[in-house]
Amino acid sequence: MEPEHTPGNLPAAFLPPLGGAANIVSASRRGSRLSVSVKDQSLADPDALAELPGVAGCTMQNGRVRIELTEQTHQTVKENRLMPSKYDGLARIIIQNVGGKSNINSVAHCITRLRFKLKDESKANKEVLEATDGVIKVMQSGGQYQVVIGNNVTDVYDAVLEVGHFQGAGSVDEDGNATGDDTSSGEKKSPVSILIDMISGVIQPTLGVLAATGIIKGLLALFSFLEILPESSGTYQVLYAVGDGFFYFLPIILGYTAAKKFKMNEFIGMALGIALCYPAMVNITGGEVLGTVLGGTPFEMSYYTTFLGIPVIMPASGYTSLVVPIIIACAVGAMLEKWLRKVIPDVIKLFVVPFITLVVMVPLTYLVIGPIATILCNLLTAIFSFIYGIFVVGGLIAGILIGAFWQVLVIFGLHWGIVPLALINYSNLGYDFILSPYFCVSFAQTFVVLAMLLKTRDDKMKKVALPAFISGIFGVTEPAIYGVTLPKKKPFIYSCIGGAVGGAFIGFMGTRSFTMGGLGLFGLPSYIDTIGDTGIQNMIYVLIGTVIASVIGFVLTWVLYKDEPAKK
Repeated sequence: MEPEHTPGNLPAAFLPPLGGAANIVSASRRGSRLSVSVKDQSLADPDALAELPGVAGCTMQNGRVRIELTEQTHQTVKENRLMPSKYDGLARIIIQNVGGKSNINSVAHCITRLRFKLKDESKANKEVLEATDGVIKVMQSGGQYQVVIGNNVTDVYDAVLEVGHFQGAGSVDEDGNATGDDTSSGEKKSPVSILIDMISGVIQPTLGVLAATGIIKGLLALFSFLEILPESSGTYQVLYAVGDGFFYFLPIILGYTAAKKFKMNEFIGMALGIALCYPAMVNITGGEVLGTVLGGTPFEMSYYTTFLGIPVIMPASGYTSLVVPIIIACAVGAMLEKWLRKVIPDVIKLFVVPFITLVVMVPLTYLVIGPIATILCNLLTAIFSFIYGIFVVGGLIAGILIGAFWQVLVIFGLHWGIVPLALINYSNLGYDFILSPYFCVSFAQTFVVLAMLLKTRDDKMKKVALPAFISGIFGVTEPAIYGVTLPKKKPFIYSCIGGAVGGAFIGFMGTRSFTMGGLGLFGLPSYIDTIGDTGIQNMIYVLIGTVIASVIGFVLTWVLYKDEPAKK
């Protein structure tokens, strides 16, 4: 592809199939995809575009042509700056004001934030960043310098990588997870920070698909309850295989993400997960019981076979869907693999390192890591069950605490310490009650923003609050928190009060969710019980709690909020 500049900065070869330069209205790029708006759709020929060298595919709809480039062509476009991303300018400002490229150890992103690990945070210019269009807020937490972007974070992240030329330096992987060694900063992290960073790094890459499969299961539960789609139908079974399959084989997925987090061979991590999900091992628990350990305690476990005479102790349902055992196994396995790579000769390292790692780690996981992890998980569940089981007020207290402080936990990233508890409960109990009160919190925040939107006369506030409200309805509240309520302080407190009252009701009713659902409105079907006899009862409870939280948040803001400019 010749590095020519043409209308829209498109490669010259693309012009004729697009109807010529005069037919192009605008063009933009996101990663390897070009998006071109044309005046007359009939003049464009997507089939001819798709046949051009360097084009992987092409589609056209509503006057917009989307061109997917091959990897080689994508690199050529980037290197020759034929078509800069519209976020390149913002990316340059961000890089300059976090202290420049030399000050960046690594950069990652989550749903709404760029997460930098800097050598010296004092070199960053928070005031300039927060005054920049496209930046909502700057946060410093957990050893990370977090620049809150909002829903366009993926586009800005891609631009930052390209402008800063971070690819291939070992700092950022293709999923946006920081993999660089940040110990050069000299910062000592607390054990809590290390634990939170580990959990978020392992689980966060799966959340999008985990939520998507949860939505599928939730909708199937709804359709089954309404008798729209019977469980015996082939359609239901095929879709349920998607919804339940991802969760069932979660140890394999987490084996991959955990291996990347701990700088381990990803396929060794997946092999450990596969061993935990292997059908013959899962089915062992249906055989004859050879003995039990910890008998007479809440942690009693049976074993059905032995390894070299040592009992293989497993949960009744095996290790499918479990989170903690595979994470610990990969953490330990990564250390073993790293040592083996130092001592094994290069000529046999390729196959001997994986061989020894797997031969050691799989039995160790079944014999030691798995049982210990199971006991720890059961202990955590027992603690929360005790709190919820306190006569009359247990669920109420837990609901108030989760509802009131969930948003604070999110701000500091500490909610990652609680999320795995829900996954543990789904696997062990078939439902979760610990996190149920959090559902109403995003709506309390969202309706506080709605009240501010209706009351304010500040056009700048309206421009920020409207998209934040829409985003909040679908469960993404960072734009609302950082762009609207937190800067004003009191509205954030009103949302916490609303969340506490709504969470109190949800907790008091012992509300259960039955799968990891989607965010916002998409999460409602996850409260439908398709196995037991409660039906939509839990969904009704969570709806009532959500209405309570939303109304309280809205009313408090409507009555108490004064539309005044922020203090400088």
